[in-house]
Amino acid sequence: MLTLRPALRGPAFSGPWPRPPAALPAARLGEPPAGARVTVAGLVILRQRPGTAKGVIFVTLEDETGVVNVVVWRALYERFRRAVIAARLLRVTGRLQREHGVTHVVAERIEDISDMLDALLAPEPCRAADQPGTTHADPRTPPARRGPRGGPG
Repeated sequence: MLTLRPALRGPAFSGPWPRPPAALPAARLGEPPAGARVTVAGLVILRQRPGTAKGVIFVTLEDETGVVNVVVWRALYERFRRAVIAARLLRVTGRLQREHGVTHVVAERIEDISDMLDALLAPEPCRAADQPGTTHADPRTPPARRGPRGGPG
């Protein structure tokens, strides 16, 4: 079975990727020391709740630079349940944890910022002056009158 998911690189996103305020890109997670409080954001690409994990949920986020592993403890999951279950785009604030060469963010606060995705899909306003081949420098200026054969009238 083929599963499609949004690609953050390449032609799928030709415009600027919306950078959530105060979010550290995945590629820079190696810079802060272990235990530092960080905020990350990205598309939710995976949610896991293994039966052996004692109520822990693992969420994987992807931004334009890579992936972020997030650990959500049971008490925090109950507090932010709706965002963890339904969000397409999350901003997570928590403590950076490094163990056995793997970096995680242990969530303290989770925000559903899926509405930022809607901005990517919204059509940009189109003005005649923005179109190639248009001779109107000022959109308030009416077009020149044309005669019946397309020439000046």
